[in-house]
Amino acid sequence: MDTVEMLLLFDYYGDMLTDRQRMCLDLRYNQDLSLAEIAEELGVSRQGVHDNIIRAEAHLQKMEAKTGCVRRYLQSRQAMQTILTSVEKLQNHADPQVRETATAIANAAKSIEE
Repeated sequence: MDTVEMLLLFDYYGDMLTDRQRMCLDLRYNQDLSLAEIAEELGVSRQGVHDNIIRAEAHLQKMEAKTGCVRRYLQSRQAMQTILTSVEKLQNHADPQVRETATAIANAAKSIEE
């Protein structure tokens, strides 16, 4: 699993982890510390950090398998990008009414993204 995907899982489901797991993942993925640096920071063994990270990642993946929130989010973003790309083409149309409608669609799509 790549870092970006793990960060998304952490953002969505991080509150379901133990404090220690959350701290280990935060230090690993958000602050980009090595296992040794995390172990030193937390005063535990490198193996302890590794075990916490593995358990936390497995829990996040299990939550995603059950709920699919991140998958749906990514699908929505991709669909939104398709809409915005299509609207850009319409905003150059000769008909002013088409351009006006395209702008309204773009504004609505952007408000959904926020």
